[in-house]
Amino acid sequence: MPTTTPADPEVLTTPTRVRAAAPWGGYALAAAGAILFSSKGVLIKFAYAEGVDTETLLALRMGLSVPVYLAIGLMAVARAGKPAALDGRTLAASLAVGLLGYWFASYADFLGLAYISAPFERLILFTYPLFTVLIGAAFFGQPFRLKALFAFALSYAGLALVFTKDMEAAGFDATRDGAALVLASALAFALYQLFAKGQIAKLGPKLFTCIAMTGAAAAAILQFFVVRDLGVLAELTARAWVYAAMIAVLSTILPSFLLSAALHRISAQANAAIGTVSPIATLVLAALFLGERVTVIDLAGAALVLAGVGWFTWAERR
Repeated sequence: MPTTTPADPEVLTTPTRVRAAAPWGGYALAAAGAILFSSKGVLIKFAYAEGVDTETLLALRMGLSVPVYLAIGLMAVARAGKPAALDGRTLAASLAVGLLGYWFASYADFLGLAYISAPFERLILFTYPLFTVLIGAAFFGQPFRLKALFAFALSYAGLALVFTKDMEAAGFDATRDGAALVLASALAFALYQLFAKGQIAKLGPKLFTCIAMTGAAAAAILQFFVVRDLGVLAELTARAWVYAAMIAVLSTILPSFLLSAALHRISAQANAAIGTVSPIATLVLAALFLGERVTVIDLAGAALVLAGVGWFTWAERR
């Protein structure tokens, strides 16, 4: 499995060292991104408690994020020049991938969190690794390895164990509405990872992420103006703005770059498998900040998830 692409300038100057280090660096980037993404559900719950609606919160998240993406994208182009691969078709494709992964997937996820708990949302959302593997094998010509099934079986057994009590506690309406929305988000995010890898290879992770997130931000802001009145912003509390800013920085900007950098170094399947640590991080954050109790069942499930991720990482490296 190739671990780097010619789009990374460091590979051209120090190929042997980078090729040797890139897989483990990619695993670390994927894990860091997953943990930061995991804080989103908890922060959204805090924002909802302040009376922020879904469309407003998503627009704030993207609106506060997009200046950073625009600045970084413009600096990247100014420093290295316009990439030869950045033609109209590639630009449109990158924008479309961004809409899929960071607008539609985010909107469905935000809506789902209005019905179900943050840990339960993480459980459903992280069915996306299975979608990534299956769709990648069926339509993208990617290999289907039995070790992936073993790793996912182990991890998902842990997730099911951890969140059984949440699933039992959720009523029929929450299961029907919230689960369906988050499941749609999971499917969209799996497709994002598969489509994004080719665009990242052409443009590099930084420029691609800036383009994709700018497109998603434009869609979220347009949606806000269509369904909400601008006066809603004046009614937000100071805490609501703080939570929105935290979602923008900690749960959007930083993890999006980490994810793209990881996809530049490792396969979408490997990134998806490592990302299963995110529900465990959500469990811990929910216990610390939402007052949810951690039980022996939670700890046993966390051990199974980490064992599955560790097995896949070791097998992929070999």
